[in-house]
Amino acid sequence: MISPTHPLRRIFDELVRDCFRDVLPRNNGDVTAYIADMLTEFSSTEKLYPVRDAQGRPVREIEALLRASDPVHGTAHSFDDERRLRKHIGDYLLFSAGMAPRNAASPERLGAMVRAGQESYWVVAQFNLFEYEKEAPLFARLSRSFEPCVHGLREVYGRLQRNHPPLLM
Repeated sequence: MISPTHPLRRIFDELVRDCFRDVLPRNNGDVTAYIADMLTEFSSTEKLYPVRDAQGRPVREIEALLRASDPVHGTAHSFDDERRLRKHIGDYLLFSAGMAPRNAASPERLGAMVRAGQESYWVVAQFNLFEYEKEAPLFARLSRSFEPCVHGLREVYGRLQRNHPPLLM
């Protein structure tokens, strides 16, 4: 985990709050903080691709990640694994659709990413007991506001591209 005092965290926090001001209604500070934290964490490739196949290669295909997240027919060993994988899938799709626009080049592809991301966050929100009770409402909001969050991240991407083009090749 990247330190809460890491300079990237502060930069992403300010940038996300500014870019999301017109995208999300007020009182979504926890959503923007979550997204800023996700961007900071995903600055590490290991965090962006934590799931590995049997040969140890990073799994990047959404279909394979979704199959892996199934605790009955997939490789998730428990419902906690399912939650962890679904959270990652939602994060990965949100990041990919917003910060890597070429991954969502067609309206059909973007629509599929949005639906899969919404569904993954919705599944995470259903884990609403015990240690997950406090986080569940956040993931319900992320599910409902997935598409506006993609638009907000596209604004973040655009600003970074304009101000720091070598960073985003």
